[in-house]
Formats: sequence, structure tokens, C-alpha cells
Amino acid sequence: MGGIRLSRLTLILGGARSGKSDFAEELAKSGGRVAFIATAKPLDLEMEERIEKHRRSRPKNWATFEVDVDLSACLKGAECDVAILDCLTIFVANCMEAAKAAALDPESFTIEGLKEGLKAARESGAEFIVVSNEVGSGIVPENELARNYRDILGKANQLLAGRADSVYLMVAGIPVKIKD
Repeated sequence: MGGIRLSRLTLILGGARSGKSDFAEELAKSGGRVAFIATAKPLDLEMEERIEKHRRSRPKNWATFEVDVDLSACLKGAECDVAILDCLTIFVANCMEAAKAAALDPESFTIEGLKEGLKAARESGAEFIVVSNEVGSGIVPENELARNYRDILGKANQLLAGRADSVYLMVAGIPVKIKD
């Protein structure tokens, strides 16, 4: 991976356990000061353990920020050369949950929040690496919430891919560049 150069915006897509996060972290290691933006919430013991394992695996000098839905504020406050958002998949779920609680349209709320985050990332001058799951290759979910989630995440992925300088698809730990 030593020959891979960072772009201003890099999107890394793939399935669960495809190596997305490891690849994002490898890209960031050569970038200077790194801000790791975590989106997962410790909702149960198993998730708490996963989060703690990820924290321990990251370099100690990386700043970690936990963000629920205000990606823009997080990016404005992070003094870094590289920011990793891990992951967009959970960010979208967080946005949908917040929109429901506020009686707002989940798609509009999510996409607008993402656009504001992208604007803040560009203004920061930092490289921005986003990790996200590709969920559109599976079957159509049987319930409405899951279908809406899949659709909103798909639109968020398309938005990022359209604006990204580089897009990778992770397949069994192998990064396949699909946009440069």
C-alpha cells in the first residue's frame, strides 16, 4: 500500500469485514496528524467491546472524535491533516434516528448533514477518508425501515462517490480502485 497517495476525498466501500477500516487506516498513516471520527454507539456489551478493540488498535497519537449527526461541527473542530470517518453506514443510521425523533424527513436530514460535512471537510484543507458499506448488492429488505435505510445509504454513497477524488471497493481485503 506504500505507493497509494491520498486524495482530498477518498471513499472506501465494501461489505462487512472486507477490510475497509484497515485500508483507511493504512492510507492515513502517511498523512501527518490524523483525526479519527467514530460514529458507533456502545448500545450493548458486544458493541462496547468492538469499539474498545478498535480504539486500542489505532495509533496513540491519533485524535478520536465521536460524532452522532453533526459531522460539520466535528470537522471544523478537528485540527488535522487527515480525517477518517468510520463509518458512513452508522452515521446514516444515526441521522435517520435523529430525524425520526424530530419528525423530520430522514433522507433530507441525512443528505443535508452529509453535504454540510463535505463542505467543512473541503474547507479544512485536510484529506478526508470515508468508510462505508455497499449495501445495494443484496436482496431487497422485507421491511420498510430497512428498505429506506438501504436507499438513503445508497444515495449517500452516490453523493460521496460523485465528489470523491478516489473510490475503492474492498473485496476480501483487497482494494480495487474504481475511481481515480
